[in-house]
Amino acid sequence: MPDSLFDEKPAVPEPEGGPAYSPLAARLAPKELEEFAGQEDILGPGKLLRRAIEADNLKSAVFFGPPGCGKTALARYIAGRANAKTFELNAVMAGVPDLRKIIEYSRGLGGGLARSQRVLLVLDEIHHFNRTQQDVLLPSVEKGEIILIGMTTENPFFYINQALLSRFIVVEFKPLKSGHLSAILERALTHPEGLANLNPEVSPEAKKYLVENSSGDARRLLNALELGIVTTKPGKGGRRLVDEAVARESIQRRSLRYDRSSDEHYDHISAFIKSMRGSDPDAAVYWLAKMLEAGEDPRFVARRILICASEDVGNANPMALVLAQTAFNSAQVLGMPEARIILAQAAIYVACSPKSNASYMAVNAAGEEVKGGAERPVPMHLRDGSKDGEALGHGKGYKYPHDFDGHYVRQEYMPEPKVFYEPSDQGFEIEIGKRLKRLRGEK
Repeated sequence: MPDSLFDEKPAVPEPEGGPAYSPLAARLAPKELEEFAGQEDILGPGKLLRRAIEADNLKSAVFFGPPGCGKTALARYIAGRANAKTFELNAVMAGVPDLRKIIEYSRGLGGGLARSQRVLLVLDEIHHFNRTQQDVLLPSVEKGEIILIGMTTENPFFYINQALLSRFIVVEFKPLKSGHLSAILERALTHPEGLANLNPEVSPEAKKYLVENSSGDARRLLNALELGIVTTKPGKGGRRLVDEAVARESIQRRSLRYDRSSDEHYDHISAFIKSMRGSDPDAAVYWLAKMLEAGEDPRFVARRILICASEDVGNANPMALVLAQTAFNSAQVLGMPEARIILAQAAIYVACSPKSNASYMAVNAAGEEVKGGAERPVPMHLRDGSKDGEALGHGKGYKYPHDFDGHYVRQEYMPEPKVFYEPSDQGFEIEIGKRLKRLRGEK
């Protein structure tokens, strides 16, 4: 097992009753790779990470993914079988002095360390380390003096220095699926170190509810299961019956994995925008509801609806932008919870509208022309003729379109004309396209 820092503090006596008092998730931590539920894409037979673990040849790595998906369990499994002196720290509590002690230890400056022995540091919540703390680790990780396994629920590419990250194997853990959670639940009910000695009986409805409301988090599932069973009095035959009502009380409100300061914030708004762009109103309103339920600022959501209404709907349905702007103003006035209704209406309208990114593509193309194309001065007849401009010939020869039939007349509006806007064949842009062809004399 991982050590405290050089055993400087006396071990805390184990409570009467022994390991059974530890949380269920800790008691059922996998002792073999075959006992891990899920993560087949990284721990399946023949996978790189599994081969490295089995060969006891794992280099420094960072495990990232949502809570309760096996990161800590795998790190501790590796620590338990590695031929290494192992230390475990939490980045929330640890500081530079703790790191320096381990580094000195790894260099054989203390503790009588054999030169042939490796040092493994298991560092939880590594994203809490600032740049200075991470830089302290860099030389030792680079030289192989320390094997570092960092764990985080955040995207390491946002929170870990690139120099340190380049020395890591980056391993992404996925939320556990319903089948994995069901297997973990059944194992907890029958395993000798689990809840088998309490004679549990969990109804199918209760099992389904616990699995569906665990958000892919095995720890959350096991905590709720244990709470439901230990707080239920034995009935006939000593059985502890957990029904759906007990399950609901045990797990209570579903935990939403959403932090406005993390990459989850950007992942969810990305899914929301892409659902509107993809004309899926059901997905759009789901991501909208999830963000608002998790406490997202409704103005942030409203701004994204505005952007999508212009970028992805555009002139295929000009009313989308009007409705999105109205929704933005209304959400500011109303606030939550009523704003969710306004935002849902706007998001659904944008999702169901015909789509065109022609305006977006036009301004991008025009911007590239401005930066790298021919430099075009403003033609004299288009220049401002007010004040002294008229004496310089500004505005001379300009043709006022409203003086002509159809309120249109051909004249030069840009030297070396170039087409940037190409109307799509969607919605109102069909009519726009027809008009432009007619004005340009195209068939």
